[in-house]
Amino acid sequence: MPSPRRRPLLVPVLLCALAVLAARPTDGTDGDGGPGTALGPQVARLYEEAATATRQYEDGRRSAEEQRAKALEYERLLDGQRQKTGALREDLGRIARAQYRSGGGLPLTARMLLADDPEEMMRGQRAVSRAHQAVDRAVGENLRAEARLAADEARARSAWQTLEKRNADLARLKKKIEGKLEAARSRLEGRADSSVAAGSCPGAVRLDQPDINADRPWVAPVETYELSASFGSGGSRWANRHTGQDFAVPVGTPVRAAGAGRVLKVSCGGAFGIQVVVQHAGGYYTQYAHLAAVAVDQGDRVGAGQWIGQSGTTGNSTGPHLHFEVRVTPETGSALDPVPWLSARGVPLS
Repeated sequence: MPSPRRRPLLVPVLLCALAVLAARPTDGTDGDGGPGTALGPQVARLYEEAATATRQYEDGRRSAEEQRAKALEYERLLDGQRQKTGALREDLGRIARAQYRSGGGLPLTARMLLADDPEEMMRGQRAVSRAHQAVDRAVGENLRAEARLAADEARARSAWQTLEKRNADLARLKKKIEGKLEAARSRLEGRADSSVAAGSCPGAVRLDQPDINADRPWVAPVETYELSASFGSGGSRWANRHTGQDFAVPVGTPVRAAGAGRVLKVSCGGAFGIQVVVQHAGGYYTQYAHLAAVAVDQGDRVGAGQWIGQSGTTGNSTGPHLHFEVRVTPETGSALDPVPWLSARGVPLS
């Protein structure tokens, strides 16, 4: 649950920001490079915008549920307070009825004259009066508590209903951004396939880089993923055994350098489609294959977590994913199992 800090006030700002994001053009052009040259960065940006919209939508849903729970709790407390007030009113009625039956309908002077023990009668009268006043005070306090609870319930219910409406607006904006992302993915995939079929590798299209944590020398090659084909698994798509670890991700997902190093090779064609090979210290190499776009050139220095390309389905691929290898030489045939290799460097995969 989010903290009760004034989170709902952030929602209007968010909706305005997302409205601007959703209204951005997605025709695949940049200011000076001609049609299609900015498609990769556009997909990466839309990924971030969709992720932001999703996070904010989920935060809004949690806030709405919190406000709904508060409203229901106030309603429960209010019912209990009303029952308590009703019981006190009944007590007051019983006192009044008992007083009447014991002669409370006669004037006080007449009751004193008729009483066997006037002093005892006065003590009883004062006790009844005090009981009457106590119940009356309790009823008043309970009525004030009812009013406070009713006001709290009304505020919580109003906040919940407002958040529900804003969440509906946010869900529509999120869906709009995701629709643009899906269209841009399709164009990116089509352009990558055309380049590979023509035998001409697309040049590097630089991406706005994320903030990189310098304290992490190694990272997973993609941030969010599902593991699919593993190292050494068999299948008709491979001549022998699978030589890497596959990460199932949508087309256009930013691909990160697993560690610092130098880009040794950028190529396209063949079973791996568009691929990047990075050389690391210690005699290790990592390969990133089946890409849809690259963001580096041969010879570039890269840091751990730097975006070097975007996932795709080029080459010998049955669906969008990243094929990731760790090798002891730049070429195929020297691959290690990437999962324990990364785990030994503080990057467990799951």
